[in-house]
Amino acid sequence: MDQNEKAEYFVNTYADTILRLSYAYLKNTADAQDICQTVFVKLLTAPREFESREHEKAWILRTAANACKDLLRSPWRKRTCGLETCAGCKAEPLAGDSVLAAVNSLPPRYRTVIYLFYYEGYQAAEIGKILGVPTGTVHTRLARGRARLKNLLGGAEYGKSV
Repeated sequence: MDQNEKAEYFVNTYADTILRLSYAYLKNTADAQDICQTVFVKLLTAPREFESREHEKAWILRTAANACKDLLRSPWRKRTCGLETCAGCKAEPLAGDSVLAAVNSLPPRYRTVIYLFYYEGYQAAEIGKILGVPTGTVHTRLARGRARLKNLLGGAEYGKSV
């Protein structure tokens, strides 16, 4: 039996069983499908000889159960929640939302450098390398972008401190 025939045999024989077992553990269809794929990858990348069909099925189910337990114990899973959990939550408007809206309204050449400089923390020389433009061009776009933001956000009185 070649590799493709083996894969087809395993999928036709055990996919439904693995999915049901994984779903029983995880209560999530996408995670159950991931576990199913993981089990088949393990089975096909490190071929094993089984004494019987029962031994083969027992190994596959034990591997699936262990993969589910590993996923449930993972630190990533403990820090996340499903989208359904957060669907009813409304986000509070961000402080300074008008600034973000103003930045997003800038032309792309200014918006990009403003974003990279202020939000991502890159220096002008680094931005120049990222965008493929000279550092002087980055400084010019920053200055022009700041000037446009100043006009959008209320002119000269916006920058004054009281």
